[in-house]
Amino acid sequence: MYGGALFVHSVLRWLVLLLGLLVVFRALAGRSSGRPWTAADEGGGLLFILAVDLQFVAGLLLFLFSPVTTLGTHELNLAWQSPVLRFFTLVHPVLMVVAFVMVHIARVRIRRAAAEAHRMAAAWFGVALAIMIAATPWPFLSYGRPLLSWWR
Repeated sequence: MYGGALFVHSVLRWLVLLLGLLVVFRALAGRSSGRPWTAADEGGGLLFILAVDLQFVAGLLLFLFSPVTTLGTHELNLAWQSPVLRFFTLVHPVLMVVAFVMVHIARVRIRRAAAEAHRMAAAWFGVALAIMIAATPWPFLSYGRPLLSWWR
């Protein structure tokens, strides 16, 4: 199950980032042109939230069953000393939960602020996307992972 969850989480990362960029750019374009919030904007936001939700479930499975996070949660002193354990046990999960919550807050704020929907979407989705990008284990980092993880 760990290998399957890792593969799904790795593939969904690209879908989440792509959809996140799409909704942020649509929101910025809509705001700058004065275009009203459309069904396409709403649908893009919903797809982004759906992808984030699926990614969250896959990430939760990884957190629960990963040998890295199991070691990190059982040996907190070691987790604080090791950049890899610290990232996957503390930093990555906390930042991704923050981004997850922000995406869902964005949905509520956008629905309540019809006249300001583009501004709300650009701000909330944009900050959530920036957090996701910052909390991604890019290959060039000391705790990095491949751009696409296969079954192990």
